[in-house]
Amino acid sequence: MSLNKSMHPRNRYKDKPPDFAYLASKYPQFQQHVNTNMTGRAVVNFKEPEAVRALTCTLLKEDFGLTIEIPLERLIPTVPLRLNYIHWVEDLIDGQKQPRRGIDIGTGASCIYPLLGATMNGWYFLATEVDDICFDYATRNVEQNRLSDLVKVVKVPQKTLLMDALKEETEIVYDFCMCNPPFFANQLEAKGVNSRNARRPPPSSVNTGGVTEIMAEGGELEFVKRIIHDSLQLKKRLRWYSCMLGKKCSLAPLKEELRKQGVPKVTHTEFCQGRTMRWALAWSFYDDVTVPSPPSKKRKLEKVRKPLSFTLPEVALKELQVKARALGCTGRHPADAITSLLEKTLTELRVLHKGVPCQEGERSLHLTAVENTWLHGRQKRREQTRHLRELPRAPQGAAAATCAPPPRQDKQEEPSQESAAERVGESAAADTLATGGAGKEKVAGVEKRCASETGVPEDAAGELPLKEEHFLFKCLLNVLQEDSAAVVEMHWLQGDNKDLMNQLCTFLRNSLLRSVAKS
Repeated sequence: MSLNKSMHPRNRYKDKPPDFAYLASKYPQFQQHVNTNMTGRAVVNFKEPEAVRALTCTLLKEDFGLTIEIPLERLIPTVPLRLNYIHWVEDLIDGQKQPRRGIDIGTGASCIYPLLGATMNGWYFLATEVDDICFDYATRNVEQNRLSDLVKVVKVPQKTLLMDALKEETEIVYDFCMCNPPFFANQLEAKGVNSRNARRPPPSSVNTGGVTEIMAEGGELEFVKRIIHDSLQLKKRLRWYSCMLGKKCSLAPLKEELRKQGVPKVTHTEFCQGRTMRWALAWSFYDDVTVPSPPSKKRKLEKVRKPLSFTLPEVALKELQVKARALGCTGRHPADAITSLLEKTLTELRVLHKGVPCQEGERSLHLTAVENTWLHGRQKRREQTRHLRELPRAPQGAAAATCAPPPRQDKQEEPSQESAAERVGESAAADTLATGGAGKEKVAGVEKRCASETGVPEDAAGELPLKEEHFLFKCLLNVLQEDSAAVVEMHWLQGDNKDLMNQLCTFLRNSLLRSVAKS
């Protein structure tokens, strides 16, 4: 979980992420969804709904003593995220442990907020639900955990939020309401079409949920505006109104709507857990409530400065040192071997790099990525190999004629860049046709001649160098030893898209681990 340090301070998973290996040994139903990666770490595939469900049920059982059932066709909540929201509500209502009353709008099949709030704090909950399947599961989950005296699940009509739910309870003042609104406006948005920045990588986890749970007319923006409209009529029937948001861009227009309506107390926060970011908005019509401060910019700066990193265990480190020596690395320090292998991969990727001074026992490289050559690299290599295999072979005579040296030029005539480039293309095509790709070394030699004729130096890969004026990003790569293992860190320096550095970090890690697996 890469953003654990930005979790709510009281979140039990902030400094102690779930131990998948331990949980697998204790819970057989979870064990079948746990695998071991090449570094020996237990991992879960978050793109499998069954695995996500097993993890949620296991954490609720292990850490809270709750036993729940969730159908795969309905929303499967993640426990760390829900805990962040619960703790923020504690902040809103001063964190007092005295009996409090809350409303969960659209509680879902898991009924997770009421179950957690009742178990942790003894809160009373009115949990509303419009979906028949979710209502049945939520009711069963409350009953089997013997929390019916604290949680009341009510079935409400479609498009009902707060007004209809409180018709029969005119005397009760609630301390808060919680809500996970449907994030998407339609099926295309739910699939990521036109709703996700094109530069962002695809989600790392599966998107589960029924239609009423993930989609609503106008998406989360209009849904929360309806809650704001209800709050303007109910006003002091609730001390705090709150909603969680899936898009940061929804926050500003909703705060502006509250300002226009003259709501006196407004605050917001952000929830960080794993690779997921969520935002929350809260407002109140009471003058005596304590308003928690929004997230500070200092915390955001700390989050930006945190480097990406991965660890190479002792077993892998020994194999990599052997491989580096076979490639000509003479350094005895493990950091020398790792750096040498990384430089080889960076050269193949055409990522500009140069060594920079660093502390003793460490190695450091300054990286400049000019083009994205690492995304889908394996697929590209396979396509290239397949394409070369499918090329027809030219007759031997034709190949020989094509490979014949070009006619001698007059000494006074200087070769142009265009003629040199043409010769590169002609020779490369001839070698490919005649040998089915075996003339690769010859093509590289022609490229070297071309570079010398045009006066442009070649790069380490034998290709014309990339220009650094326009780059994707720059970063600092450090290799250091910790005990018997090695750690590779990548520190962001500048650029437009940090996701690309994340992708490159993953590629470098996988390339090192693949080389260990092959040896």
